[in-house]
Amino acid sequence: MSASGAAAAEGEAAKSNAALIERFYAALDRHDAETMVACYGPGAGFSDPVFPALDAAGVRTMWRMLCARGKDLRVVVSDIEADGAAGRARWVATYTYSSTGRRVVNRIRASFAFRDGLITRHEDRFSLWRWAAMALGAKGVLLGWLPPARAAIRAQAAKALDAYARSRAG
Repeated sequence: MSASGAAAAEGEAAKSNAALIERFYAALDRHDAETMVACYGPGAGFSDPVFPALDAAGVRTMWRMLCARGKDLRVVVSDIEADGAAGRARWVATYTYSSTGRRVVNRIRASFAFRDGLITRHEDRFSLWRWAAMALGAKGVLLGWLPPARAAIRAQAAKALDAYARSRAG
């Protein structure tokens, strides 16, 4: 392939991957988990401060659970950038945390790896302490930065994900 042909192919892959990110977040805003999970490759992984290491099955279950439970979830995505192998975006999730009824506005930086037009790796970064302050109130402000509190948040999320997966398996 010529240099200009390779550059054109790279440009097309970049556009396609940017469109994939846009489609993914539009689906999240619509609570359309099936479109979201179709954006991932078969062995995809996900991590964020709450779910630090999900495999492909965990990724699918997490988005299905969050879409099913996030009745008032609204998502705004911006700053989408992609090339043939990687991408990034910023997004804001606004919702009511069901355990406390408190409003959360979570500002997130996402990074992606792509292969064959699908997401193979997805990492979201945000301040777990800020999230805890919004979701849990004074308790989150005071304790959300402590490792035991972070571990408790992760354990509760893992338990909820497991219970959701079991409820769907039966």
